[in-house]
Amino acid sequence: MSGLQVCNGSINFKIKHMKKIFLGLIILGSLTALGFATGDPLKIGSSMPKADVKMLDISGKEVSMQETKKDNGLLVMFSCNTCPYVIKNQDRTMAINNYAIKNNIGVIILNSNEAQRKDDDSYSAMQAYAKEQKYKWHYVVDPNNEVADAFGANRTPECFLFDKNLKLVYHGAIDNSPADASAITRVHLQEAINELVAGKDITIKESRSVGCTIKRKS
Repeated sequence: MSGLQVCNGSINFKIKHMKKIFLGLIILGSLTALGFATGDPLKIGSSMPKADVKMLDISGKEVSMQETKKDNGLLVMFSCNTCPYVIKNQDRTMAINNYAIKNNIGVIILNSNEAQRKDDDSYSAMQAYAKEQKYKWHYVVDPNNEVADAFGANRTPECFLFDKNLKLVYHGAIDNSPADASAITRVHLQEAINELVAGKDITIKESRSVGCTIKRKS
């Protein structure tokens, strides 16, 4: 092999290597733009962060999570108007939220899609969506995704169940089949509520949330 061939081979290898690095940077940038969260999610047993932060509710009033808590605790759900998984899970969302309220657990839904605040996740769009779905609970704007960042929340829908002392007892999906309602064998959140109200330890404390990423501001 001549020196020229060796040189050309080395140059080609470097070009291919640089292309891989460049492609990786593009993919990473794209994931960031799509709204992937940074930081770890809130750990089980943690106290609720930002509990006293006031957020604008669809009623026009400002409320905090602390104020929304009932005697047996609080269910915090990160959601929106637009995610296909939110829309697909809407019946399940309605059912579990009503179940929480029936068990004297407060419910608050946070819309943290700050990057879409001028579009389909605007305040007025939230009001219209909540009216259409007949929400009986608070649905609030999380400005600058402040609470989502503090929770390490990344998906819509994503659930955090707190006890009466605002300690986290369950984090994750509503059930074990977010993508296919016909395949549900366990409603994790409902079982967690049952165990919480009964004063028992939560059997399954965490599950994997499946849905769209929260659209954070770039």
